[in-house]
Amino acid sequence: MKSLPEIKTVRELGLSLRAAADVSEVLGAAYGLDGLLLTEPDLSPEFFRLSSGLAGEAFQKFTNYRLRVALVLPDFAAHGERFAELAREHARHPLIRFVHTEEEGRRWLEAGQ
Repeated sequence: MKSLPEIKTVRELGLSLRAAADVSEVLGAAYGLDGLLLTEPDLSPEFFRLSSGLAGEAFQKFTNYRLRVALVLPDFAAHGERFAELAREHARHPLIRFVHTEEEGRRWLEAGQ
């Protein structure tokens, strides 16, 4: 019998992603999980400002460590056209996906198992 995938939110891990130093902490806490959900309140304004590099650094590390991540954002365009474009570019990404609801994120993460 196949076990249920272990998927957690960053909030359930007692963390948030607010600065570059948080990326490694999140990765360490998520080690062994089958998927991670990041919600809008888990992320700092710097994450949404692409010029800060925080989102790029997080995505690169998540990809390097093969951590599947669903970013739950009701409105991708709420953080600007460049951010909405990033969401569209990740529409078929195997490890990082933008979704509108936590339920949608869990379904996508579970389907990858």
